[in-house]
Amino acid sequence: MINFIEGKIVEKQEDYVVIENNQIGYEIYVSDYTLNSLAYENEMARLFTFMSVRDDGITLYGFASKEEKDMFLKLISVSGIGPKMAIGILSNISIFDLTNAIFRQDVKMLCTVKGLGKKTAERLLVELKDKTLPSSQTKEDQNINMSYVDEATDALVSLGVGKNEAYRLARENASQCTSVEEIITKVLRGMGN
Repeated sequence: MINFIEGKIVEKQEDYVVIENNQIGYEIYVSDYTLNSLAYENEMARLFTFMSVRDDGITLYGFASKEEKDMFLKLISVSGIGPKMAIGILSNISIFDLTNAIFRQDVKMLCTVKGLGKKTAERLLVELKDKTLPSSQTKEDQNINMSYVDEATDALVSLGVGKNEAYRLARENASQCTSVEEIITKVLRGMGN
């Protein structure tokens, strides 16, 4: 088992990176979170890895942090969720939000992930409920009204914003807002800049 790979970033693509280590280029599939956290090409990086061995080939998956790798391992332990789907989930929902969604049993949030159906999302929540503790929240996070976030997300989707992006923007702008309208106003002002 390869625990991590450290080397020079040779190539960055939409869903994978190539890292050179000892004159070998490792193609490693990553989440959007990990891809965005990596340095530029020709700079050094370290990725924690998981190797998937199947009849049709061997695939490496990489993670910027041990926490992301741990969540990935929990996700693939759920029946019906393979490595590609787990990477898709981690690309669309932050570890913090995913952990809290599992704790709150929030099916709606999980169903924002493309390809993740309601039944699989419900199974994920049931199977991981006892394996996942809620993320520690900052004082700012505790002031967020999640029903406002949900309503603001729906409103932004009706304005043409993609579902995942709408949720992310609503969540990021919900702090210290006392209404759905305030969240939407903050998001639209931010989009105008």
